[in-house]
Amino acid sequence: MQKTLIKLHTILTMGPELPLLEGGGIVVNGNSIERLLTKAELKEMISFDGEIVDASRLVAIPGFVQTHLHLCQTLFRGLADDLELLDWLRLKIFPFEAAHNDRSMHASAMVGIAELIRSGTTTIMDMGSVHHEEEVIRAIVETGLRAFVGKSMIDQNDVYTGLRESTRDAISSTFKYAEQWHNAAGGRIRYAVAPRFLLSCTDALLQEAYEMTRSFPGMLYHTHAAESRQEMDAVRKRCHMDNVEYFEKLQILQTNTCLAHCIWLNQREIQLMADRDAKVAHCPSSNLKLGSGVAQVPELLSRGIAVSLGADGAPCNNTLNMFEEMRLAALIQKPLHGPSAMNARTVFEMATIGGARALGMEREIGSITPGKRADMAFLDLTNVWNPYIDQREDGMYSSIVYSCSPENVRSVMVDGRWLYRNGVHTSLDVSAVLSTAREELKHLLGRVH
Repeated sequence: MQKTLIKLHTILTMGPELPLLEGGGIVVNGNSIERLLTKAELKEMISFDGEIVDASRLVAIPGFVQTHLHLCQTLFRGLADDLELLDWLRLKIFPFEAAHNDRSMHASAMVGIAELIRSGTTTIMDMGSVHHEEEVIRAIVETGLRAFVGKSMIDQNDVYTGLRESTRDAISSTFKYAEQWHNAAGGRIRYAVAPRFLLSCTDALLQEAYEMTRSFPGMLYHTHAAESRQEMDAVRKRCHMDNVEYFEKLQILQTNTCLAHCIWLNQREIQLMADRDAKVAHCPSSNLKLGSGVAQVPELLSRGIAVSLGADGAPCNNTLNMFEEMRLAALIQKPLHGPSAMNARTVFEMATIGGARALGMEREIGSITPGKRADMAFLDLTNVWNPYIDQREDGMYSSIVYSCSPENVRSVMVDGRWLYRNGVHTSLDVSAVLSTAREELKHLLGRVH
């Protein structure tokens, strides 16, 4: 295996022992981080048997981990604005998803992946659509991203009848995907069963999908919950209780359950989530744009609930930019809980090691630690003015969370492979990806009905 030594201005490790290392280096061996070097150790090094990369102007951070995305929706950016959740689904998103074929699905995934990589995201949990999930997975495998993947499971749909399948078909097709892809690509691809949300699934589907996770170690259960008031009214009408309470009744609220949004939780539900060690994927941009509300993130964190971040889908965001999610996750809580709520370090942890914990991968990713996978982003902060950036760790978190954007990302590595280097994609042709996406969107819109 080839070794690489990366010399850096600063390493923000997020490790417990040495969170900030100034003027040091990272030794990558194959797909793993072999060693961290101090500035003194670098000076003493006489030779190195491998490639030496001079990134002495850059800051290394753990790659961002986004725990809720819909790559199948990237083509629809700008086509579903200013709608409430259920209308957004009924009038726009479900008809668009139903119109996908294999080519448009692959194009949608590729556009999203290109954006994710150039903005520093190295691991995602993606919820696909009902059909053509293999194209999303193929795009992820081709481009080198790390991901939990899962086709959307829908066996009832009062919002839109054109996107559903039988319970048997949903379960059997999901099982086949899981057999083929869970722990594929050297463990870079894993599976998360993905019932869409309570209103689009029968009790049988919700429960059988969870039972499937028992057959695949490390598999996750990924669904939406308690996202909007209108949705919650419909849930109470059907279930005679709130969303997460009903998941508890069905015995699908477990440690490998990751619920997107969780805005409208009652106090009993918050305690249930803490007791069951269920995880929350917080999507602040999506929640604001759809008018869904503001999740009770400070309280969830205070109860010991793992809260991570995700951009959700491009039509309800409208970017896949983790810097935007971090900034908003911090800012939207301050008018409610005071300016000290959700400080920059807390939010940065949610975007890195917190996301890894949500996926059960904290021993593999989420920090720059020897023995972990070499998933990192490299930032140029020289155009961000922060007078304390060289003096204190807090200044680094502040610069990244409050002041940075994808423009600060210079390079990205996943599994020891450069996916984005010196501002250029290495695993995909951006011009070709965009050209194909424009063409496929035209064809898809012609198929919508």
